[in-house]
Amino acid sequence: MNRGETGYETWLRYEEITDSALHTQYRAYFQTIEIKGNSPIIESAKEELMQGLRSLLGVTPKCLSATGEQASCLIGTIADVAEVSQAIKERLREEGYAIYSEKGRLVLVGKTETGVLYGTFHLLRLLQMRDHLHDLRIVENPRNQLRMINEWDNMDGSIERGYAGGSIFFEHNKVTNNLQRIKDYARILSSIGINAIAFNNVNVHEEETKLITRKFLPDVAKVANIFRQYGIKTFLSINYASPIQLGKLETADPLDEKVRAWWKETVADIYRYIPDFGGFLVKADSEHRPGPFTYGRNHAEGANMLAEALAPFGGIVLWRCFVYNCLQDWRDRKTDRARAAYDHFKPLDGLFHDNVVLQIKNGPMDFQVREPVSPLFGAMPKTNQMLEFQITQEYTGQQKHLCYLVPQWKEILDFDTFANGKESPVKSIVDGSQYDYKVSGITAVSNVGNDENWTGHLLAQANLYGYGRLTWNPNLSTEEVTTEWTRATFGDNEEVIQTIHEMLLQSWLIYESYTAPLGVGWMVEPGHHYGPNVDGYEYSVWGTYHYADCHGIGVDRTVATGTGYTAQYFAENYELYEHLETCPDSLLLFFHHVPYTHKLKSGVTVIQHIYDTHFSGAEQAEQLLESWRSLEGKVDSERFQQVLERLEHQAEHAKEWRDVINTYFYRKSGIPDEKKRTIYPI
Repeated sequence: MNRGETGYETWLRYEEITDSALHTQYRAYFQTIEIKGNSPIIESAKEELMQGLRSLLGVTPKCLSATGEQASCLIGTIADVAEVSQAIKERLREEGYAIYSEKGRLVLVGKTETGVLYGTFHLLRLLQMRDHLHDLRIVENPRNQLRMINEWDNMDGSIERGYAGGSIFFEHNKVTNNLQRIKDYARILSSIGINAIAFNNVNVHEEETKLITRKFLPDVAKVANIFRQYGIKTFLSINYASPIQLGKLETADPLDEKVRAWWKETVADIYRYIPDFGGFLVKADSEHRPGPFTYGRNHAEGANMLAEALAPFGGIVLWRCFVYNCLQDWRDRKTDRARAAYDHFKPLDGLFHDNVVLQIKNGPMDFQVREPVSPLFGAMPKTNQMLEFQITQEYTGQQKHLCYLVPQWKEILDFDTFANGKESPVKSIVDGSQYDYKVSGITAVSNVGNDENWTGHLLAQANLYGYGRLTWNPNLSTEEVTTEWTRATFGDNEEVIQTIHEMLLQSWLIYESYTAPLGVGWMVEPGHHYGPNVDGYEYSVWGTYHYADCHGIGVDRTVATGTGYTAQYFAENYELYEHLETCPDSLLLFFHHVPYTHKLKSGVTVIQHIYDTHFSGAEQAEQLLESWRSLEGKVDSERFQQVLERLEHQAEHAKEWRDVINTYFYRKSGIPDEKKRTIYPI
């Protein structure tokens, strides 16, 4: 099987370079290579470099080893490469690397072995981008300390919110024997700078609870061994009630001495199998998950108990802030799920141990196509924070629709919280530069499964790639990241690159336009969250989450007349969102309840905007399909067909979204489309 044409090789296809001048230039630097060191990570770097050069240049360089001959390419850590200047040494931080060329020689040096591996992937990326190697002066350090992936895989082989097949980690309630696929995944993640993974579902079911027992730890250790070779540290999601389920204790109270002792013994056991174990990921007291609330304890008390067990080994606790009462009465318009994370955690600032990190979703709700940035970012200067994205497209088309999320993530990372005055963007909170956080970073829910192309929709690979690149350097532009992925994945045909580039950059706003208008979310089928259902929010006993009636639509979250949510933001953003005059139209209905006849800043009424965007969105989805069809014969047939089928489905499904949403609001408002287009009576 030629996996290069199925999507299995992702952006690591290393397509052959046909430009003769570039080919000659590159070969000159790779006649002979000296790679210093022989650790598993260095071996991964060597293996990757050789595979890449064979594919890109058709050469296998001669490897030198302490022969006295000077290699044309020298690779190693700063401890092993004597030629590195003091200036470079001083600039490199943990996991950083430098690549430079001088006197016809290429030097790649890492602060650590992991830096060497990351530098190797960067060097190969330069070749994939067809960049010149003369006069290179590259020094790179990751901006974020933790650059993590959360898998939501279950031991039965299923994946919660998985849209690309089953688990690559589990089958039949055990760890899979297909370790080669896990190695291939580790290589993919390492290529974009990921350095941590929790590979079981954060909603820990009965079977997954047992992963921290001696029965399963040997198999967990095998997975950890693979990830370690690629600079990736292994974490596990745990069930807070484990002392009851596994230890046969009567309680999981974090202040109970027997419970504390049980966790310390359990943690010590884990480190016997996995000496560099990263720690625990915990979802507690939300959506029926057990937690410290059961025992009258708060989140700090709950997290600190685990932190104390992990501290002697250097482990950390990642404590999710996705906490809310899913059984609250949504008929009460003062009840507001958006408030929950801030209300629960802000009063606890300074009470968490320094090896606890609060993991905060990018918005206050649940990864909607459009919602504001969580006000919790920067609101806890004495508590480690990290940002959580969702790569898997739960609410953004489930990898059946094209929805490139890098533009959304860039908006979030660049959002000014005003937490520490002007120019306090989210990216500076989570990289630890605004406050003296001991541990911080970015994580995301993965979008991979055991489909041959990893992500179901081939173009959804761009989201995984873009996530990794932004966690390494949030200052990269959307255009840079998009161009990198497109060239690495599809080669150097300029028409193909430009067409796919434009499709990706347009797709988020297209998806938003035919689904959720003006910041209203949740208009999806309950449970599985796919397809239009305007009153579909599963926890709403009233039947809707947008409060639409015959007069208007939107959630009043103002201090003046609503839930008071806007007050959770720092003053500048509070003023922005509190008032109709200043609130961005894109989030209008998230913050305000307005009549259908309310005029947006464009001069168009809310109801007409709903009609217009849903008609135009469906048309643009059709245009995405036509753009892809124009590439027939220019993209290999197998991958062309994969994407074609997804885009054909999207074009039809966008029409369904258009008709369901427009019909609903026409019936609610009684106001016809002023352009007299047909609104189907669904």
